[in-house]
Amino acid sequence: MSNQECCAGVGAAPLDVEQAAELAAVFKALGDPVRLRLLSMIASREGGEVCVCELTPAFELSQPTISHHLKLLRQAGLVDCERRGTWVYYWALPAALDRLAGFLRTSVTA
Repeated sequence: MSNQECCAGVGAAPLDVEQAAELAAVFKALGDPVRLRLLSMIASREGGEVCVCELTPAFELSQPTISHHLKLLRQAGLVDCERRGTWVYYWALPAALDRLAGFLRTSVTA
């Protein structure tokens, strides 16, 4: 998600075209079980970051496939990374997750 303020909660007001496109990209990135697990593993990591070498063994997928999934999470603005020598370290972007959570939050009651 961009650095712009996103939208109010889902029940607050209809999305405009730009907001809908931005959120759709995030939901598309999260729409794959592998990417959802990767984000969860990264975001829940004590210390705030995790090496790709620690993520790959959790899946029965090749390292290039895991890297592709991580790239899509980066492009959606949910995680960022830094190369340190041979390895790449990932961390979740709290502001993006907070904006997403804020959108999903609703005060509408049944």
